[in-house]
Amino acid sequence: MWNLGLSAMGIEWGTYALVGSIFLLLLTGLPLAFVTGLVALFFTFGWFGPNALPLVTSRVYGFITEYSLVAVPMFVFMASLLDRSGLARDLFNGMRILAGRVPGGVGVQTLVVAFFLAAMSGIIGGEIVLLGILALPQMLRLGYDRNISIGVVCAGGALGTMMPPSIVLIIYGLIASVSIADLFTAAITPAVILMLCYVTYVLVRCIRNPSLGPPLSDEEAHMPLEEKLKAIRAIILPAMIAFLVLGTIYGGIASVTEAAAMGVVGVLSATIIRRELTLGLLQKSVVQTINTCGMIIWIGIGAAALVGVYNLMGGNAFVSSSILGIEAPAVVIIMVMMAILLVLGLFLDWIGIAMLALPIFVPIVVKLGYDPIWFGILFAVNMQVSFLSPPFGPAAFYLKGVAPASITLQHIYTAVLPFIAMQLMVLAAILFYPEIAMWMVD
Repeated sequence: MWNLGLSAMGIEWGTYALVGSIFLLLLTGLPLAFVTGLVALFFTFGWFGPNALPLVTSRVYGFITEYSLVAVPMFVFMASLLDRSGLARDLFNGMRILAGRVPGGVGVQTLVVAFFLAAMSGIIGGEIVLLGILALPQMLRLGYDRNISIGVVCAGGALGTMMPPSIVLIIYGLIASVSIADLFTAAITPAVILMLCYVTYVLVRCIRNPSLGPPLSDEEAHMPLEEKLKAIRAIILPAMIAFLVLGTIYGGIASVTEAAAMGVVGVLSATIIRRELTLGLLQKSVVQTINTCGMIIWIGIGAAALVGVYNLMGGNAFVSSSILGIEAPAVVIIMVMMAILLVLGLFLDWIGIAMLALPIFVPIVVKLGYDPIWFGILFAVNMQVSFLSPPFGPAAFYLKGVAPASITLQHIYTAVLPFIAMQLMVLAAILFYPEIAMWMVD
């Protein structure tokens, strides 16, 4: 009696009903995890009856017992410790000395610090908040253009989606069943290219018009040598932590999960050396880690159940045949997928997009003859765009929470537009020239 006879409508109308149900429930304000879980249960009972429930729960069990997930809380804990310790602050101050008298130098240095932070943690929200507290007031105080200052903080903080150890790449590797180490290797070059694009943009604009990014004052640029050396020494510990995480992975010494644990040990050791480790710092870091990981796991459970029941309905075969049936070159089909991801990124969190879209898209990519590692890099760049894109770009809300009251969401969305354009250019370059990402893997 539980079977509602939904199967009579056919998979095509079933797909429309499922997608429509998701968006209708999202409009109610329910969290994505609950929305996907409720829709999954409704279509399980309505399409198959209660006998199909064990098949869906087995898919959920397969997700939550995936060994690669162990790396996620480790990297989140690393990021939480970095946010609350003085490591990132001293890294910023040390790099600020190296910026010297170059127009736009503090903006460039902020991007380099963001790159270092991404290489240490792979978590985006914390980086943007940290840079919003440390770098944004400094640039505004020095007379930097507001749009450049905001764009540098948001775009620099979003580098965490690309630069290993990116949580986005870990989740992608888990869903696509590909080597996370290979994803990390392939992501380095695009991440560096993105950073260099941002740096070039800031330098060109500030050199052409120094009033947009005034250099450091004579007093700051000519501080005593001893103070300069002290500030520069602060770069050593963060650099060692980044090397500890990435060096052990690329050197074949540790797996991604083991390297994540070593990174936590490295950050804890650094806070002990600096005499910053307290019970309060540990408690707040653990609570933040539990909250963040709980959100990821619950969204993953709901999405795994939804994708599981949709596949049982024949949805994966329907979507695959529909996309592969497009009479167009394979690269156009990939472009359609990228466009779908960009649209989803306007409304959904990257975790939900990954859990819902990738189980359907990745098999199609493989059938088209493309490397799923390469597609993973495209996905990561795409998610960078989603972090900045209005109306729901998370970067804007992270920064708004710590920015001066005079900076509005409209200011932030206007400021990030040039950086979104650069991200789309890099996305197109990787799409048409896959060797940009794949040369190190090959």
